[in-house]
Amino acid sequence: MTIQPRGFDFLKDVDVRLSVELGRTDMKLKDVLALSEESVVMLDRLTDELLDVTVNGKAIAKGEIVAQGNRFALRIVEIAGVSEEAEG
Repeated sequence: MTIQPRGFDFLKDVDVRLSVELGRTDMKLKDVLALSEESVVMLDRLTDELLDVTVNGKAIAKGEIVAQGNRFALRIVEIAGVSEEAEG
């Protein structure tokens, strides 16, 4: 008996890791070792810039952080590969 999956429906239940990157910085090891509670590390991203959203390390979207109750949440603003022309 052969089971014929419909398209890629059989992949919908596969677990993946979704990550959101706030920003990056380069530091010397001595500066990392000097970090303590209350230390502030400046990142390379401005507060109004969209954040990178990745799935298993592959960029899929841009988003912004929002508050949902007492937790952080992510609002997807732009999907990778979808141009504004295709949307409108």
